[in-house]
Amino acid sequence: MMTSFFDQFMSPTLLGVPLMALAFVLPWLLFPSPAPRWLNSRLHTLQGWFINRFTSQLLTPMNAGGHKWALILTSLMIFLISLNMLGLLPYTFTPTTQLSLNMGLALPLWLATVLIGLRNQPTAALGHLLPEGTPVPLIPVLIIIETISLFIRPLALGVRLTANLTAGHLLMQLIATAAFVLLPLMPTIALLTTIVLLLLTILEVAVAMIQAYVFVLLMSLYLQENV
Repeated sequence: MMTSFFDQFMSPTLLGVPLMALAFVLPWLLFPSPAPRWLNSRLHTLQGWFINRFTSQLLTPMNAGGHKWALILTSLMIFLISLNMLGLLPYTFTPTTQLSLNMGLALPLWLATVLIGLRNQPTAALGHLLPEGTPVPLIPVLIIIETISLFIRPLALGVRLTANLTAGHLLMQLIATAAFVLLPLMPTIALLTTIVLLLLTILEVAVAMIQAYVFVLLMSLYLQENV
């Protein structure tokens, strides 16, 4: 029984062909494409307002060098929100519960921010490894600690997103299974469990959006240190 709880996190296949690529492409088909009209629809207007607000909030603390990343960070935000939200629908697969996918997104972007810092301002980038005013005996230890914390950043990004979504999906499945089992035995308890499940679903919708925002926000903070 416990093994079946984790079957939802297995990569779906059809006739032996993995459907992971299809799970990546489908969210983009749900977004409206620009229409050759003077007035946009409500959906276009809402989408444009959301992108403008998110971009301005994300890039305001950065200098002009970080504004080149606006398209990448905004696209990543929309992509993660779409995958997380679609994964809450019944009989769907959530690709962002796979650590390999999240690490594939976090590692190249983090490495790009580090390389940009080493190219543009190598002294300041290396200066982050040693805080100013550090006592001489602590210098080797702090350099090692700061280096480890630097290299653990992409792992923390990937594990945070994976763990939060996986825990939410498992908890929803456990509560749904409990409500189904208790329905013929104790209908009142099953009704209360169903109410808890509905509240948890609303919470998971918020978590799906917040975790995508946190992922992109931390990436922008890493970029801000190096531009």
